[in-house]
Amino acid sequence: MIGSWRVHGAVFLLVCFAATGCASRHAVANRPQPPPTQPSATPEATAEAAKGDTSVSPPPTKHVNTPPATVAAGYTEEGNASWYGVPFNGRRSSNGEIFDMHKLTAAHRTLPFDTMVRVTNLSNGKSTTVRITDRGPFVENRIIDLSMAAAREIEAIGPGIVPVRLEVLGGVTVDVTAGFFTLQVGAFRDRANAERLRDRLNLSYSPIFIQQYDSPDGIFYRVRVGRISGEEEARDFGEKLRAKEGFDPFVVRLDDDRPAGVN
Repeated sequence: MIGSWRVHGAVFLLVCFAATGCASRHAVANRPQPPPTQPSATPEATAEAAKGDTSVSPPPTKHVNTPPATVAAGYTEEGNASWYGVPFNGRRSSNGEIFDMHKLTAAHRTLPFDTMVRVTNLSNGKSTTVRITDRGPFVENRIIDLSMAAAREIEAIGPGIVPVRLEVLGGVTVDVTAGFFTLQVGAFRDRANAERLRDRLNLSYSPIFIQQYDSPDGIFYRVRVGRISGEEEARDFGEKLRAKEGFDPFVVRLDDDRPAGVN
């Protein structure tokens, strides 16, 4: 979703730390709000899950027309799905493509770009198949953000948020949890607030990055910590941080071996 984006009007702090050279996972941001009355507009409850990291965007055609990722079938995940459309339609997704809300795509925080995923609405059994092109949702208790077209196929437009099961489609044994990950620990409208958090965390953890995101609602500054090999390692470290520090960060894949952000 555009740039898997969105903090509607308020400042978030999803804070966590990472041991030197490491960091880890989990989520929390805003609470769900009522679904919209206009099906063409992104639900307000998901708008804070801003997508598209403009500070590290790849060339626009980098992932366009590439074959779907052939990752191992059998990976499943259950949780809540939200959806997005206007005003993200026409903006750049995290993989460099222009988001088209009428195509079957989705945002996920950790699955590789171009992974094909079957999404089943557990409330009614309806399914659709989407391609991962974006990062998000950066909202507590959500695992995927669907394009408007995909949400329509599983009748999620009205509810706005529905329980789903994700199933990765593929045939080659590739571990979708491998690679490098970082932790998003905060998102701010005021860069000075992000810098204060970065400076405080720098006393104990490294590396720490501030990543700028130009959302439809203005610029946000995301604070991200660490570069960790393996999703499970990132999640495990996140659990330790939560127990020790009381914070709940998001684990996000580092795509194309790019840095977690810019200082």
